[in-house]
Amino acid sequence: MVRRVAVIGAGVGGLASVKCCLDEGLEPTCFERSEDIGGVWRYTDSMDDRRVSVYHSVVTNTSKEMSCFSDFPFPEDFPSYLPHSLLLEYFRMYARHFDLLRHIHFKTTVLSVRKHPDFATSGQWEVVTEADGTHESHTFDAVMVCTGHYQEPYLPLESFPGIDTRFKGQYLHSQEYRDVEAFRGKRVLVVGIGNTGGDLSVELSRVAAKVFLSARSNTWVISRVSSRGFPFDMVSTTRFNQFLDWLLPSALTRRIRFRKFNSWFHHANYGLASTKSSKFKMIVNEELPFCLLSGTVVLKPSVKEFTERSAVFKDGTTEENIDVVLFATGYISPFPFLEESVRSLFDDNRSLYKAVFPPQLEKPTLAIIGLIQLTGSIMVGSEMQARWVTGIFAGWNKLPPASRMMAEVLKRKPPVKRNPSERENLKMSFISYMDEVAACAGVKPSVLRLLLTDPRLALAIFFGPCTPYQYRLVGRRAWNGARGAILTQWQRVLKPLRTRVVDEDPDCSSGWRWMWLLALPVALTAGFLLSKHPQLGWRLWAG
Repeated sequence: MVRRVAVIGAGVGGLASVKCCLDEGLEPTCFERSEDIGGVWRYTDSMDDRRVSVYHSVVTNTSKEMSCFSDFPFPEDFPSYLPHSLLLEYFRMYARHFDLLRHIHFKTTVLSVRKHPDFATSGQWEVVTEADGTHESHTFDAVMVCTGHYQEPYLPLESFPGIDTRFKGQYLHSQEYRDVEAFRGKRVLVVGIGNTGGDLSVELSRVAAKVFLSARSNTWVISRVSSRGFPFDMVSTTRFNQFLDWLLPSALTRRIRFRKFNSWFHHANYGLASTKSSKFKMIVNEELPFCLLSGTVVLKPSVKEFTERSAVFKDGTTEENIDVVLFATGYISPFPFLEESVRSLFDDNRSLYKAVFPPQLEKPTLAIIGLIQLTGSIMVGSEMQARWVTGIFAGWNKLPPASRMMAEVLKRKPPVKRNPSERENLKMSFISYMDEVAACAGVKPSVLRLLLTDPRLALAIFFGPCTPYQYRLVGRRAWNGARGAILTQWQRVLKPLRTRVVDEDPDCSSGWRWMWLLALPVALTAGFLLSKHPQLGWRLWAG
């Protein structure tokens, strides 16, 4: 019987894990090496401890309604997309509300996590920590690793000949970036076109003499602002859209998606992406197209090599007088505190059962929380993982046999190992993954059942955004505020915008009322088909 649980890290995954442990009557002890909660979302100017944090100007890519803890909505006056300061404030509210801070040991580093000598029978772990120069050994019944993706910068210098031998300028990883001042008036090359590379290119273009952005993959750029001015993820991440993805041929859904992306601007004209490519990724950036159009950012192909002051690209072109190279090449998650026999069981989340459990362990008492890439909020996915894991630790839920877990892992593992900068291509469908883990945890809502008992709620769940509250309607730890939160989610989106109210023609929204009236038969059919095919999910966004 698991009682004492070590939680490593007090970021969003760690906070959710501590709360879920308390919900299940477990005894969590959280170890956080810094002096505060928040993980990467706690911005700091200092880089003395090499702690990874967001840059000063960062804003969330997922909206507040799609990113909140499932039983704790954001304040209604918070904007839909949040700067790091407001997100950290929300984490503090959550920690205070559920009294989590007393379970967290700050300025405490986990040095090692090793199997107890009798692990095969007890499943226990020996955890060694260090605080104020003092080492301490603990024994725990289970461990939840909540250190996430952003542990160490991935800087593949060997892939860029000359960067550390001939190049006379400065080079650094985006982990060292805080603001624009150090780049004022300089010619900057940003390597990597993920969300970070796109953001930094735009920001630097305001003060740098010139910014070049090197991209090697097809990249579709989307805006946070979607139809009728609503958040993109709330409009696109719906069970109805998921149903269409399953129902229609993948070639057709891809064509529809590309057409929608190109309706904003034609990506091929900008050198970003082609509809002919089967491999692509998406980034969120409203300003990058204008920067490319105005010439303040120049898109370039992959770098071939560096000379003393210039970068040579694989298309044969050269850009002279480069002052700074900024690598936005991602991060790795080495888990240095885990003993090698355990660490060798998984090289990434695709070696883990449901991206959480190492299936080869004799006892399921080690869980990796938040090591996922989703088309939606990782924060929400981390909380769902923690709910499932703590149910298993508490003993009311169980994992399937190891052979079955291994078979599923092998089936879903990609044939070729990708480097961290290509993880975007391996993103899992948010709804599919959430539903799959929720089904394991016994908290997945049934649209078909709700259609018979609460049609209004069922339609909101099927046609509306798949917000986290959906996973608090049924099962253990159901929240009696979930229904109300779902039915008022659009009001919370609009509330911070109502700083100046104008009159609106009531006929403008009449079409939506007709849509709801016609939606019932569609939802009934979809609910029936989905109930007959529970394994719809786990499809990648790329199809």
